[in-house]
Amino acid sequence: MRSEAVVRRLGSAIGLGIIVDGEQLPSELQLAASLNVSTVTLRDALSDLRARGLVATRRGRGGGSFVVASEEALTELSRGRLRELGSTDLRELGDVRAAVSGTAARLAAERAADSEIERLRETLGRLAAAPGGTEQRRIEGRWFIDIAAAAQSVRLTREEIELQFELGQLLWGTERTEAELAATIADHHRVVDAIAARDPATARRLVEEHVAAVTAQLVDAHVRLTRRGHRRADHTDAYPEAAGS
Repeated sequence: MRSEAVVRRLGSAIGLGIIVDGEQLPSELQLAASLNVSTVTLRDALSDLRARGLVATRRGRGGGSFVVASEEALTELSRGRLRELGSTDLRELGDVRAAVSGTAARLAAERAADSEIERLRETLGRLAAAPGGTEQRRIEGRWFIDIAAAAQSVRLTREEIELQFELGQLLWGTERTEAELAATIADHHRVVDAIAARDPATARRLVEEHVAAVTAQLVDAHVRLTRRGHRRADHTDAYPEAAGS
């Protein structure tokens, strides 16, 4: 795992709330071991995260590296990742997510306990009340993980967590209006209704439709970002003095 991958991994953990704002990171030796990387690679990643404003280092007694859950920094990290991935990569990622999340919804409709269904509804209530875009994405990611857990499948839950690590980061850079958020929450409520009604086919179809729509949005966002980058590059080539201004 190179330092860029460590940056994405730790950035995702911050964005998903697995590592919370103000939390002290483990020692470099411990963190490097948990990520299965060398301390040199980890130090490069931490230096990058500090430059991005996602990690702050304090000296002296009680010092160390601490998380800074900056929405602006997370959004910029997301946009950088969206520029890197191609449209084919995004579509393939969407295919995998549709398979995992759709199957989880189908199995949840067959296996979920009433308490788990109620938890899904409560999570959507928190999503509706969430103040910021990153917090909304974090709660929504948790909702999908909860569906996989309600499917009573450890492997599906692990796969969903891994997908949220990757997809969650991509979604931070995409904005939603209040109307779009309300429509998304309404769609998610229909999924829960299908699970509660023990209708696996409908639960799966609704989730797959949602994933297809999100994948299309990510592809569009990627195209907009890369076009914007090309326009800036063209402008710099046309006015070379701008590069040094």
